[in-house]
Amino acid sequence: MVRSLWTAASGMIGQQANIDTISNNLANVNTSGYKKMRADFEDLIYQTVRVAGTPATEDTVVPVPVQMGHGVKLSATQREFAQGNLQNTENFSDIAIMGDGFFRVMMYDGSYAYTRDGAFKIDSEGQFVTSNGYKMMPEVVLPRDFIPETLSISQDGRISVKVPGQDDPVDVGRLELYRFPNPVGLTAVGENLFKQSNATGDPIPGRPGFDGMGKTVHKFLEMSNVSVVKEMVNMIVAQRAYEFNSKAIQTSDNMLGTATSLKR
Repeated sequence: MVRSLWTAASGMIGQQANIDTISNNLANVNTSGYKKMRADFEDLIYQTVRVAGTPATEDTVVPVPVQMGHGVKLSATQREFAQGNLQNTENFSDIAIMGDGFFRVMMYDGSYAYTRDGAFKIDSEGQFVTSNGYKMMPEVVLPRDFIPETLSISQDGRISVKVPGQDDPVDVGRLELYRFPNPVGLTAVGENLFKQSNATGDPIPGRPGFDGMGKTVHKFLEMSNVSVVKEMVNMIVAQRAYEFNSKAIQTSDNMLGTATSLKR
């Protein structure tokens, strides 16, 4: 009877983690470049009361085992890197990735991070930076007297602008994207950034639109790939599973109460 109490309790703990994951997805439904998370579960160890194949008689064996499970635990929170919808912003410094790949930025400590959020800004030095000031890598420096409305970024990452006194646009650099053999192994560090881990493999650089890289779409942003309807359905399922496990605890407690009242 005590086993059922702990088994159901593990179910409630697991569904609480599920709700936490769903809540984070819903909270980031309007976060540019956000990739939804999924809670994965696995069953715990089993107590084997009788092993399958145990001799039952001289000529027969037990066909199936007798095992008692001990509940569930959270095994992983996996990112789903499906493409998000593209939204037209008409902002000259916004860039979306349509397909595979990440932008690379340099953190304040000199390490690299990766992002799908293309809501870049132009700093005082004419460089592309994130909202928190992290510089895009490799660096692209725009001319100081460039005309913002003339900034153009092609689908293969070429950046060109017009400057006063010249009729033709001037090429000032090229964007570079990075992809990973195992992107779900990336470590989220907040601020729409991911960092490489031992599970991702080494980053593979490439030109947008070539060698499996996605294309860059200028004046667009990739929105979150969270589906509100699906998350609400998942929340209802998780809530009901939480309630079922709480009912199992109450039932086990009632049965224990019945057993203890036999002495009366």
